[in-house]
Amino acid sequence: MDLSQNVSAVQARIAAAASAAGRRPEEITLCAATKVQTDETIRAAIAAGIRLCGENRVQELTAHQEANAYAGADVHFIGHLQTNKVRQVVGRVSLIHSVDSERLLRAIDSQAERLEMVQDILLEVNIGREASKGGISPEALPALAVLALQSPHVRLRGLMAIPPAAVLPGANRKYFSEMYHLFVDIMKEMSDNHNVMDCLSMGMSADYEDAIAEGATLVRVGSALFGPRPPMGTPR
Repeated sequence: MDLSQNVSAVQARIAAAASAAGRRPEEITLCAATKVQTDETIRAAIAAGIRLCGENRVQELTAHQEANAYAGADVHFIGHLQTNKVRQVVGRVSLIHSVDSERLLRAIDSQAERLEMVQDILLEVNIGREASKGGISPEALPALAVLALQSPHVRLRGLMAIPPAAVLPGANRKYFSEMYHLFVDIMKEMSDNHNVMDCLSMGMSADYEDAIAEGATLVRVGSALFGPRPPMGTPR
């Protein structure tokens, strides 16, 4: 694996997809999904030009931070977050992508208050209505967004989604389009001076170009950068 070449190739494809959609490449942020990667691989990715890492698991996040593996890059939490792990994440990442319940939102707000800070968050939408995935339904989104807007120690930055795995190329564009319209509606109806909703996090290695075509501002890319993910439990 030539990580530098992979980073350059993904960045070029992001730029091409943005240009094809009539957008500026700098409108799209590349988040390197570093799940199960080693400290050394993360450092190499940052040396190759990655400026944002996204971590899925709390244990990996804390281990990489203790090893200073993210030095030179920002860090987001992009995986499912349990309420009993909130204290290990709030204040340790600049953005939490996966807020999908009132209980989790209140836990984040409470911990941020203890730390005397404001935590940036995204609301995760289960756009494919899959029972196996987290996220709130599109119908439940407005009520949770209102609660986020009323919470003094969180700042609502936008939305996130993981659509169903696409069988055919382009199959997820309908979901990305629906997410974009939800994003626009939330921005119009609920934005204020405290909450700056400018982030639509959608699209991964198999479909990030389609996500960009439909309005994504942040794409979470793992295997296209790092190759096939090593199995869980691989020695670090």
